[in-house]
Amino acid sequence: MILRYSREKMSSIWSNKSKFQIWLEIEAHACDAQAELGVIPKSAAVAVWKHGAFAVDRINSIEIDVKHEVIAFLTNIAEQVGPEARFIHQGMTSSDILDTCLAVQLSRVSDILIEDLNALLVVLERRAFEHKNTIKIGRSHGIHAEPTTFGLTLASHYMEFQRCRDRLINARKEIAICAISGAVGTFANIDPFVEEHVSKAMALQIEPISTQIIPRDRHAMFFAVLGVVASSVERLATEIRHLQRTEVCEVEEFFSESQKGSSAMPHKRNPVLSENLTGLARLVRMTVNPAMEDVVLWHERDISHSSVERVIAPTATVTLDFALARLTEVMDKLIVYSANMQVNVNKLGGLIYSQRVMLALTQAGLSRENAYTLVQRNAMAVRLEGKDFYNLLVTDKEITSEISVEQIKGLFDISYHTKHVDTIFNRVFGRS
Repeated sequence: MILRYSREKMSSIWSNKSKFQIWLEIEAHACDAQAELGVIPKSAAVAVWKHGAFAVDRINSIEIDVKHEVIAFLTNIAEQVGPEARFIHQGMTSSDILDTCLAVQLSRVSDILIEDLNALLVVLERRAFEHKNTIKIGRSHGIHAEPTTFGLTLASHYMEFQRCRDRLINARKEIAICAISGAVGTFANIDPFVEEHVSKAMALQIEPISTQIIPRDRHAMFFAVLGVVASSVERLATEIRHLQRTEVCEVEEFFSESQKGSSAMPHKRNPVLSENLTGLARLVRMTVNPAMEDVVLWHERDISHSSVERVIAPTATVTLDFALARLTEVMDKLIVYSANMQVNVNKLGGLIYSQRVMLALTQAGLSRENAYTLVQRNAMAVRLEGKDFYNLLVTDKEITSEISVEQIKGLFDISYHTKHVDTIFNRVFGRS
């Protein structure tokens, strides 16, 4: 997590100040529950809310000596609360506040990421409708295939990011879990009511059974979802990078008047934002495997997961937040060269209609194998000799003996390939 790729709203959630504030709230709510049960005096719970305060520098200073962050925190709180601080953390273990705090943090960052996805979806929908009928060539294996529209391309990405949002909503639900169950998760020294009270106060659900920690399969699924979202970011970024290549020149990232593309070559306008998104996606995905490995811990708990989560939780969420915001801006300002798209559609001299010709021949009575051979023979002459596909077909007597010249001419109607665009848009957006 570095400042260059961070947004304050997201990164602040992972600050020590924010973390310790959540810890304090968890402890204070737990004291309220304990006081309601009569385990501690009500005055102690009031004192925690009234005088509970902390100083990050002081906690760090104490930790140097005690080598334990939670104890350092509790020591600093006690310095503010006074004698009644002895009732704080009654029957609790460190994981109770660490895991519950992480759940709060992951819930909050999820809300931001869901907002990010909603903003991206709005832009993608607008641009998709803007270019619903903008003809472009579809490519398979990087090679010209058949016509499509740029609107359909964007609609595909829209649908993918909608699935990403749905997965993230589910992942948020699975990770928003509270555990206040004490050492080894048996509630031996703390009543389950405390967990119920804290979970409600912190807007979390209860972990049905914790071993002293919240099971890490929940976290593994959360980071896996972030990895999928990052891959979807990269897929769209890669599409832009390919379409901006000089030889293609169908779209281009917005380039401001004062922007510079290269320190050496003044003519350059590079897809640097999309390339940056590709790199950021790799950073998010690299957090997935460690999260999977964190599932396997010793017995009721160990802390091999702790150092990992201190790194991957901020890294994955802050980076993905930045990437989604950047992608939204890229798509909002993306320059589309529809005229160049049309040029590229016509680049292969009509070969993009080869399937229609083959199918027409089979409809006329030829076997698929023979029809394929006849069409391919003419198509290769176009590819290798630069001839025109239509002219070759209408002068090929083996073909015109099966289908007329007028029929062949009708097969070169590009609107044939866009006749179901409205149907697809209705499926994706619920309107066309």
